[in-house]
This record gives sequence, structure tokens and C-alpha cells, in this order.
Amino acid sequence: MTLAQLDVVHSRADQDNIEAFFRELQKFHLNGVAKLFWSDWVLVDPEWFFTPESLHIIHKNFWDHDTQWLILAVGESEIDFQFSILQPTTGYRHFHKGILKLKQVTYAAPSGVIVAVRALLHFHYLMQSPHIDDHNIRHISAALADFHANKHAIISTGVCQGKGHTVINNWHIPKLELMQNIVPSICSSGIMGQWSADITEHVHITETKDPVRSSNNNYDLQICRHLDHVDKCNQFELTTSLLDCEWSTEELEGVLEEFANENDETDGDVDDIPAGLPSTSQ
Repeated sequence: MTLAQLDVVHSRADQDNIEAFFRELQKFHLNGVAKLFWSDWVLVDPEWFFTPESLHIIHKNFWDHDTQWLILAVGESEIDFQFSILQPTTGYRHFHKGILKLKQVTYAAPSGVIVAVRALLHFHYLMQSPHIDDHNIRHISAALADFHANKHAIISTGVCQGKGHTVINNWHIPKLELMQNIVPSICSSGIMGQWSADITEHVHITETKDPVRSSNNNYDLQICRHLDHVDKCNQFELTTSLLDCEWSTEELEGVLEEFANENDETDGDVDDIPAGLPSTSQ
């Protein structure tokens, strides 16, 4: 479906016209990639090689959706209160002031919402197991089925909201759709723990997020200029380090040559020792 949507975008706008091209991409909620690297692979299925990883599928999904549903269901002050009374555990962060700072009148969460979120949390917990067999796969699938059986309560109570507190009445959420690929991915590629986005996320922070925080929101121009300056500084540092290494090599060769000459002179002195005297060499 993504390839078909990209074909439509290319038919409506030239990719060299960035603003017009991006406007068409946003209509399909695409992120701006003009051509997918696997687009010309025969009989390709991205589900087989795009393995899930815990940062986005579990942790970010939990905050973006699960947490927000519960906040809207029970109220912000109630969420803070429940977190504040948890028993502190050594080695784990304790939110003694809660996770929010706003105050709101509380009320009881609908039971269907609690059941759906509990099933989703159980699903997230099971899929992170370091050892998964057929028995675990059945439990993971059952937890996901339990969520699907009760998720209608989230829609019907209006706690599924988007930007501007707009109520969402559908499940067109990419992170939730990716949950259908978890079990097939585990069966074909192994446990999730071996797949990590830590390296690329760290690069995203150092190369994009940090420069943006120091700018005045003129993103396109300043981020490109920043990356250009960083690249030039790296090239300069590499060149000077190679030059220093060359000098160090020449100095080392000179020291080794002097040491070899001294050894030659010492060997000559040993050879001149009279035959009647004991020699230090064996």
C-alpha cells in the first residue's frame, strides 16, 4: 500500500519541488522518503526484515497511547496520586510527585478501559522475555486478542484523543498496527531484545535534536549549516591527527635508529674483551 501511495504522490508533485512534494506526502501520512530502498525487490515483504524494537513499539507507544488513555479516563491528579504512593524500590526511579503537574477532578475509570490497557501492558511485558517458546507465543497472542476484544471501550468512552483533544474514533495508529507483526517476527527472527535502536537514536539526538535546541527554529537552513560546520571540524581534526601521527612515526624511527647504533657499539666493545677475562655474554 505504501508503494501505491508513493506512486500517487509522484504523479501529483515533483520530488525536486520539496514543499509541494511534502504537502502531497502528508495527505497519506508519509514521512518524506521519495523512494524506498526495497521498492524494486521481487516478492518482498517488509514485515520479514523490519524487526520490532522496544523503544518505539513498547516504551514510546506506552506513553503516547496507554498513558494518555488512563490520564483521560481517571484524571491527571489521580494518576499523580497513584504514582506518588508506590513503594520506593532501590535501583528504580520513584515519582514521588507523580508524572504530571496539572490538577483535575478525578473519577473512576471505566472497567473496559482498564481491562484493555491491562491486556496491552501484559502483551508488552511478555514480548520482552529473553526466552520465548511456543507456550509463550500462545500467551502473547492471547494477551493481544484480549486487548482487541476490549478496545472498543477506549473509543466509546472518548479517551482516545489526538492533538487539540480531538476525539479519535478509529484505530489508524501505526504503532498499534505494528503489534500484529510481533508474533510473526519473533517466530522468524527471534526475540526482540536483540534488536535495538539505541545507536541510531543517539545519533538522532546529537545530529538533529541538540542543534535544533540551540537554533531559533529556522530549521532547514541552520541544521544544514550546523552539520556542514561539524563535518569540516571533523575533517580538520582527522587531518591534524594524521599529521601528528606522521611526525610521531618519524621521531620513533629516529629513536629506534639511535638505539640500534648504540647496540652495535656495545656489541663491538664486548668483542674487544681480552680472552683471559670473563665475558659478560653467554
